[in-house]
Amino acid sequence: MGRQPLLVANWKMHKTIAEARAFAEQLGQQSARMPSGVELALCPPFTTLSTLRVILPSRVKLGAQNVHFETHGAFTGEVSAPMLTELGVQYVIVGHSERRHVFLESDDWVQRKTQAVLKHGMRPIVCVGEDMAQKDANETEAVVEKQTTAALAGLSTAEVAQCVIAYEPVWAIGSGKTPSADDAQQVIGKIREVVRTLAGDSAADAVQILYGGSVKPGNIAGFSAQPDIDGALVGGASLESASFLELAIAMAGGDSL
Repeated sequence: MGRQPLLVANWKMHKTIAEARAFAEQLGQQSARMPSGVELALCPPFTTLSTLRVILPSRVKLGAQNVHFETHGAFTGEVSAPMLTELGVQYVIVGHSERRHVFLESDDWVQRKTQAVLKHGMRPIVCVGEDMAQKDANETEAVVEKQTTAALAGLSTAEVAQCVIAYEPVWAIGSGKTPSADDAQQVIGKIREVVRTLAGDSAADAVQILYGGSVKPGNIAGFSAQPDIDGALVGGASLESASFLELAIAMAGGDSL
């Protein structure tokens, strides 16, 4: 359908400003090896955004790991969408399983954050996925349908098309366990059909859907080769510049450039 592959690094709570600067400098030294057919984005901690905005290679877009749905107010510790746009942020992760399960964010909050990101000209990366108990109860498709439907509620067709959805089975994140590429394709195919029902063919054909959960250079190509999987949201394997570059190269279908 002409969807561009997308690789998103989620650093979570890792790297000081100095460490982020070193990563960017190392990546810049290898920028000629970045495959041209893959869109690259990096979601570091808030504290490193202003530094990375200046020194990241231009090929790598800047993202944030979270946002509040209000533009300002008495919300200690929170960051608003206007604050992120001022820093050149283009992507924002919304509804990551750690936000849902550790910080108890509801589907309603995910929806409101998605709308806030779009309103301020950025693209939300909406995370959905089942935990192990839900997987064992054969509730995977029901869970991702509920989460996807809630997150996209009230959006226009054009707004849905601007969203990125990341399927991250909670049981796979950081565990070293992954579903097979075929199993991930089945779930992501279901997500695309949910989008089709909600917003029509044009939105469903345009929206990029990623896989995330223990993604590594050795397995990313298998996921990316599936017809409905448009890339990956990667945690630990994105923390080193060499590994991040290998992820991009493997996703583009090469061993090296």
